[in-house]
Amino acid sequence: MLDFYKNKRVFVTGHTGFKGTWLCTILQMAGAELTGYALPPEELSLCGIIGLEESITSVHGDVRDLEALWRTFKAAQPEIVLHLAAQPIVRESYRDPVETYASNVMGTVHILECVRRSGCVRSFLNVTTDKVYENHQWPWGYRETDRLNGFDPYANSKSCSELVTDSYRNSFFSDGAVAVSTARAGNVIGGGDFAADRIIPDCVRAVRAGQPLQLRNPYSVRPYQHVLEPLSAYLLIVQKQYENTALSGSYNVGPESSGCLTTGELADLFCQAWGEGAHWEHIGDNGPHEDAMLKLDCSKIGTALGWHPRWSVERAVRETVAWTKAWGNGEDVTNYMKQQALEYFKESL
Repeated sequence: MLDFYKNKRVFVTGHTGFKGTWLCTILQMAGAELTGYALPPEELSLCGIIGLEESITSVHGDVRDLEALWRTFKAAQPEIVLHLAAQPIVRESYRDPVETYASNVMGTVHILECVRRSGCVRSFLNVTTDKVYENHQWPWGYRETDRLNGFDPYANSKSCSELVTDSYRNSFFSDGAVAVSTARAGNVIGGGDFAADRIIPDCVRAVRAGQPLQLRNPYSVRPYQHVLEPLSAYLLIVQKQYENTALSGSYNVGPESSGCLTTGELADLFCQAWGEGAHWEHIGDNGPHEDAMLKLDCSKIGTALGWHPRWSVERAVRETVAWTKAWGNGEDVTNYMKQQALEYFKESL
């Protein structure tokens, strides 16, 4: 699969984020010609740690600014576009719903408008979330045909982003000249995620400070997977629809059923992998609504594209802890990331 990307012109929005940095590292390894467009990275970020912006064409900009985005896009003339830029934090969406909708909905409109204007793009992927579905707290997984209607402003803005993508596909790309898909991925973990209000980064901050992990809701069930899992799926979707536009559509991307855990169970795995007496405590939660149960049915991507998850959630946690300890010890984490990626893709053959 990675051979496909050699010398391809690839445009990535959100490249300074956690997933975007991992994605660009893989694409660099594959020999792609990369252009990234995103807000500047946070003070502590994976992007900054590995010096990603020094090795690709990196432009700081906001997807809410159509004309700035278009100037960068027109200069890059990409064949492939992966849209990851978003306001991704549920609690932040409650604090600032206007900016969340502006980034996640109009940002999607703007990148699709660039695709429509350009005439150079062959394959486009919009990365959304498993939270786009109207959640009935079912114990079985949601399928791509289930109703979209996320509850909180973040999830709902991503549901809207899905509808925007579908409208552009039907209105402007129905002739098959541009393949357009969305990918609805579950929760990801991996080395280099420093975001607030995410379980594993919160765990890392706690143990590095010598404090117990504090869980707001240890009983909520979510699908968890290593970041390399959805990234491999995104790259496969983009390749397959580039080669056959009939494969355009929407795809769930998540772990096997064994990867659907409570937050408490995930914290237990983290404590076991970290050692050093790590433990967690339940502090209660007076915060905004969060769904108690969320699972995905990922049979479509397996049947249509042959993609299946490779690493168990236990291994995902171990690999995350290993990266974090390597970083804490001052090791070369750029090389560490590449080794993890190489190992993952070799095991996928």
